[in-house]
Amino acid sequence: MSKIRVMDENLANKIAAGEVVEKCASIVKELVENSIDAGASEVSIHLFEGGIKEISVIDNGSGMDEADAKLAFQRHATSKLYKDDDLFFIDTLGFRGEALPSIASVSCVTLKTSTGDIGTFLEIEGGKLKTLEGADARKGTIITINRLFYNTPARLKYLKSEQSELANCVSFVEKFSLAHPSVSFTLTNDGRTLLKTSGSGNLHKTIHEIYGLQISSKMIEIKNSNDDFDISGYVCKPEVLKSNRNHMIVIVNGRVIRNQDINRAINDAYYTYKPDIKYPIVVLNIFTDPTLIDVNIHPTKQDIKINKMNVLYELLVETIKDALYQNLLIPNAVERMSNFNPIKNEIIDSVIMEEEKEYHKSNTQTTFDFGLSSQKEKLDEEDDVVVVNPEMKQLKLYPVGVAHGTYIIAENDEGVFLIDQHAAQERINYEKNMKALREKKVSTTNLLFPITIELSQGDFLKVKNQEQLLLDMGFDVSEFGINTFVFKAHPTWLLEGHEEESIRRILDLIIGGLEGFDRVKFNEKIAITLACKMSIKANMHISHEAQEELLNELAVCDNPFNCPHGRPTIIKFSIYDLERMFKRAMN
Repeated sequence: MSKIRVMDENLANKIAAGEVVEKCASIVKELVENSIDAGASEVSIHLFEGGIKEISVIDNGSGMDEADAKLAFQRHATSKLYKDDDLFFIDTLGFRGEALPSIASVSCVTLKTSTGDIGTFLEIEGGKLKTLEGADARKGTIITINRLFYNTPARLKYLKSEQSELANCVSFVEKFSLAHPSVSFTLTNDGRTLLKTSGSGNLHKTIHEIYGLQISSKMIEIKNSNDDFDISGYVCKPEVLKSNRNHMIVIVNGRVIRNQDINRAINDAYYTYKPDIKYPIVVLNIFTDPTLIDVNIHPTKQDIKINKMNVLYELLVETIKDALYQNLLIPNAVERMSNFNPIKNEIIDSVIMEEEKEYHKSNTQTTFDFGLSSQKEKLDEEDDVVVVNPEMKQLKLYPVGVAHGTYIIAENDEGVFLIDQHAAQERINYEKNMKALREKKVSTTNLLFPITIELSQGDFLKVKNQEQLLLDMGFDVSEFGINTFVFKAHPTWLLEGHEEESIRRILDLIIGGLEGFDRVKFNEKIAITLACKMSIKANMHISHEAQEELLNELAVCDNPFNCPHGRPTIIKFSIYDLERMFKRAMN
């Protein structure tokens, strides 16, 4: 007797449901996608107990007649693909024909739909049709899912808590709202409205409706294109960051997707504008020829492959970097403090906790000048210094003291400014180091006593493989015995008195970053690492003259507002803010 048999259709649907229906949010996603594909301009999602008890989606789309309503719950039945070539030109959110039969196989479904003529009502339980009858002629579709996983208790057991399932559903609907701002979305849970958008078609207004004024007012519009891709959307200013990637929303041809390469491009564009553990709020629309993307990778249709990813990467990095550079402003202290309050609602915030990494300060207290006078003299000698941030130069800040040996207090006619002396000089030194590393002609200085550095066999071979890189940077380096290098000269931009430590740091970067070596990123890492070492530390008191020189040097930086790690260098308390805090201004 044959051992191989054709699987029962209902059993196949239950297996497929394991990929399509992972959680309540998966059902919401599939049903909302069907509503959007049906041309709906209004979509209402009603949840009970976070979707665990019941999910109902109501739309005003095109609806279905009786024949289509019955056929929609058969596996691989779809109105979106008819022939093989259609796979290369997918312009709808759904196309596989698996979602509805998979959902129906593990739940109880009621469907009421109409094209505007006679309506249809059907009821399906565990994948089997129980009721089919006429209904009212309201155009659109109402579909309700309840008793989820009633016949697959193992899957029911692994549903998360009501709060967690609800948070995931809210997150999905927020993303759909941003992907389709012309569609009005309403989301309720147990009768309480959690989200409502106007469907105005204005993406910035939709961002305001979801995130609120404090976030929407900090968003920067971006728009660019090349021969293959059109990109548009909004990115946040560096002072508005999150502790997770959930708010980096990428939409390709109207589809909310997940793609590590695109996320990497966004993070690379924010390089030196933010700490590594923080992520920006981004709503990014990408439009391209459907033949350049493959969405038929996973049943959830969220993971996609993009052809010409290197072209898209360059376009994204260039566009976002330019937008950030052109919109740099000094953050207002009062606004920054208010950003620590919940923005949207307590549901999301209770699931995704914000984490703050505190800046570690040195306990050493000393009077410190750190060669600021000599650095200022070098700047004064350069005739080609161009002030690229006139708004910073026009502030004309006058230092009046130092708080906790860390923050320079400065003032002008607009208010009071706090400058993090370490972050400020770190930015200054970073830009000087980057300029030195970019120059073709390198100035070097000989060491009075050569520096010898011994390495392990593996590390020695890695450095030996990049020896030319060290020579190009201005080091006079050669082998000296077993697994040892001797350095006889170094570039002049190394910090005097810390030559050996700086060389060891550079060698560590070579050893640790050999795989997929990128000279540009390597130079940036060197500049950042050495800038931190060369800079004034916290709790190091500097003279009044040194404070003035630091502010003057900061003003001529390309980006004076952030240190290379992304922390702010300067924060403003306007006169109006001060008067409000002291109740001099009551409005």
